[in-house]
Amino acid sequence: MQHLNYKHLHYFWTVARCGGVAKAGEKLNVTPQSISTQIAQLASSIGAPLWRRSGRTLELTDTGNLVLEYADRLFSVGEELKEALRERPGAVQSTLRVGVTGSVVKVVAYRILEPVIRLEPPHRLLCREGRFNELLSQLAIQQLDAVISDRAMTSTLNVRGFNHLLNEGGVTFLGTAALAQRSRKRFPANLHGAPMLLPGGDSAMRPQLMRWFDRHGIKPHVIGDFDDTAVMKAFGQGGAGIFPMPTMVAAETARQFQVVPLGQTDEVVHQVWAVTCERRITSPAVRAISEAARQRQAADPATQSAPG
Repeated sequence: MQHLNYKHLHYFWTVARCGGVAKAGEKLNVTPQSISTQIAQLASSIGAPLWRRSGRTLELTDTGNLVLEYADRLFSVGEELKEALRERPGAVQSTLRVGVTGSVVKVVAYRILEPVIRLEPPHRLLCREGRFNELLSQLAIQQLDAVISDRAMTSTLNVRGFNHLLNEGGVTFLGTAALAQRSRKRFPANLHGAPMLLPGGDSAMRPQLMRWFDRHGIKPHVIGDFDDTAVMKAFGQGGAGIFPMPTMVAAETARQFQVVPLGQTDEVVHQVWAVTCERRITSPAVRAISEAARQRQAADPATQSAPG
C-alpha cells in the first residue's frame, strides 16, 4: 500500500459511525453509490475487505476494525480542531490533552487540573478517562500531553515517558455512621470483619491495602472492587461498606457523601503522578499543574505521609 486516500477513509469512517451507507450519504450529501464506490477503492488500495456479510447485515472484518480504530483517532482530532477554531475566531486556543485514570479520585483530579483553567492566556482542557496502560499508549503517539495517575510509569513499559510526583499522603477509611457504630474496637481493629469496598486492580493503592491488612491481622469482608472511585463512593454513601480515600480529600468526601472517618493511616501511601514525554516540563499548562501541586503539598502538612 503506497497511498492512502483520506477522502475515501473519511467516507468509510462516516458509514461505520452512521450505521449504513444511506445515512452516511444524507450526512455527507453524497449519493450512496458514490460512497460505495469510494469505499471499494479504499479496500482495494488496502488489499483486504473492510466488511463481510453476516446474514442480512454487514459487519466489519478484522482489517475494517483496525482501520476504524485509526480513523477514529485521526478524525476526532480534526473535529477538536474545528471546534477550537469555532470558539476562538482569529486565534487558536492552547489545549492541554490529559488522560486521568479511573483510580484517581475525581476531587483530587479537579484539584490537580484546576490551575489550567486559570491560566493566561486561557487554555482549553480536554480530559480523557481510561486505564493506565491505555492512556500511556495514547501518550506515546502524542494524542495526550500528560497522564494523571496514582502510580508512576515503570521501566518495563515500552513507552518513552517521565514521572513527575504531584502529591502524596496517607489514607483514611470512611463509612456511614451506622457502620461506624457496629464496632466498638479501636482502629484498625474496627475494620476486621467489616464490609469493605476496595479500589480495583488498576489502583496502586490496592496492593498496599492488602499488605497493610495482613500486617495488622485484619480480614475485612470485601463486598466489591471498583475501578472507578466515584462508583465506590456512591456505594459507600449507600451503606454498602467502608471505603478508603486519600486523607487530603477525606474531610471533603465525608461532608459530600454523609459519611464519617473510622481511622487514618500513613502506612498506606496515596500518590498522584503526572506522566509526560518531557523529562523537564516545558508546557505552561503542565508546569502550572506541577507548581500548584508543590505549593499545596508544602502548605498542607496533613497531606504529608510517613510511609511504614
